[in-house]
Amino acid sequence: MASILCEADSVSCRFSPLPRMFHRGLHILLRISSPLTAKRRPLSSEPDTVSVQLDTIPGLNVQCVRDARARHIKLSVNEQGARLTLPLRGSMQTATRFLHQHQDWLAAQWHRYRETLEFPLFSRHARALPLRGRTLPVECKEGRYLQIEPAVNALTVHAPEQARDTTLRGALRRFYEAEARADIGRWIPKYLPELPHPPTRLRIKPMSSQWGSLAPNGTLALDLALILCRPSAFEYVLVHELCHLLQANHSPAFWHEVEQRFPLWREERDYFREHGRRIKATLHCLLNP
Repeated sequence: MASILCEADSVSCRFSPLPRMFHRGLHILLRISSPLTAKRRPLSSEPDTVSVQLDTIPGLNVQCVRDARARHIKLSVNEQGARLTLPLRGSMQTATRFLHQHQDWLAAQWHRYRETLEFPLFSRHARALPLRGRTLPVECKEGRYLQIEPAVNALTVHAPEQARDTTLRGALRRFYEAEARADIGRWIPKYLPELPHPPTRLRIKPMSSQWGSLAPNGTLALDLALILCRPSAFEYVLVHELCHLLQANHSPAFWHEVEQRFPLWREERDYFREHGRRIKATLHCLLNP
């Protein structure tokens, strides 16, 4: 191994490419003894992906992905899991050995991220939920129909006794989406008169890295996690994407349009830099087992 590169949330190593005769063998995860077990996924036109669980780090799923653009093995961690990226001709045996060698680092990074999360998986035992930059107490009541509704500085969850936790999480997602659409409905009318046309469609969904996007066909997509942010940050993302109807780029002209409509955008950008990853991870942990 020629060198190891270490960063705050990733480690990597460079290695000499293997002969072409080994290429097809790289589509198979090498079977080695505990604590590493793997589940093979079907091959496709996408980069080959394998899920790996380490017995020494319960609850952590490692995605092993072959990427034609990769030049070295890289192990990275975020709040949702770990990713081991390999070049197409990289040795899986070397990769699994690399994973074992960095288990302590991996465990430390994983626990560091998990400790920053205030809210566990949503269930009927929840005592608080995030909404619009605040933490609101939750009161659970038995009801005939499943419903989550805001009260004065609190949330009330009405649920039948037999309602499953998966059903509750689905209701939470619908509640968050409805609240997000309500906020957008209050903000967007004041920006539309200065735009050439409104967005053709609005989609609100969990997004892994982006906070919003505007497709060439005019579809506006916004991250569901925005409803957990402070309202000014949410509104900034909306304004940012609407300005792409005027400038489909990030040129000085684009930022001038943003500045005209939202002068404090830099403060919201700093807010996302400081809190964004935690907010996205919070939504993921609330909705996904």
